[in-house]
Amino acid sequence: MITRRTLAVLFLGVALSAQAPQRIVSTAPSITELLYALGLGDRVVGVDRFSRYPPDALKKPRIGDYAAPNLEVIASLRPDLVMIPTNPVQLRQRLEALKLRVLELNQEGIPALYESIRIVGQATGATTQAARLTEQIRRDLEATRARSAKLPKTRILFVAGHTPQRLEGLIVAGGTSYLNEIIEIAGGENIFRDAKAAYPTVSLEEILARNPEVIIDMGEMADTAGVTETQKQSVQKLWTSMSSVAAVRSGRVHAVASDVFVIPGPRVTDAAVEFFKLLHPEVSR
Repeated sequence: MITRRTLAVLFLGVALSAQAPQRIVSTAPSITELLYALGLGDRVVGVDRFSRYPPDALKKPRIGDYAAPNLEVIASLRPDLVMIPTNPVQLRQRLEALKLRVLELNQEGIPALYESIRIVGQATGATTQAARLTEQIRRDLEATRARSAKLPKTRILFVAGHTPQRLEGLIVAGGTSYLNEIIEIAGGENIFRDAKAAYPTVSLEEILARNPEVIIDMGEMADTAGVTETQKQSVQKLWTSMSSVAAVRSGRVHAVASDVFVIPGPRVTDAAVEFFKLLHPEVSR
């Protein structure tokens, strides 16, 4: 028997579904990947210039990036929701001045990522998909943690930036970075985990003193599109002068160019697996 209460719930569900945004602009690759992971790719009408995954995202109109978005292009796409990462450039205020609805998301860290999934699911009418995605990420990360827990910790340095073809202006993953959490899950010990900044600038002398066993250098390849093996090899060669560092002596300097290391989205599980392989090659073959 259908009661008035049941009808009220049904009508409310229809109303909420009708209000779910159908034209979404994403201003960060992590948000784009999240929308696609929730099965909402068909609602995405614009993305930032760094959104490359999944491949379908490459077909979407480009709006610049969150630090320098083209507001005219965003407005021309007639979005009913613009999703942005937490940022210091007052992008929310600028978009709202154009009478656009804005959803600001913090994805810096695993707990924040889970919360962002919940918020996006709620805002788009995809709460069931959001719950499933969160549970899948939890399971996959715990699986990697369980594997690494049986192995010795490996001291690791992750280089996020430096002067092209020179080991100067070195920017590394610090203790409050998203990467620090992933490194720990994969069985690594970030040698700059005590740094309060998410991405501090450090000297070669500091690296030498902390003596990492593995170095992962993405410093010249933050824009991963079109990076060649020759470019990677040239970055690896930069470290040969640091022969007293354990990672250099053992040939465990890796130049990488993969978005999974720097995009705090659903592929965080892939990042954990890749770190595990680099940290524990003896059990990853």
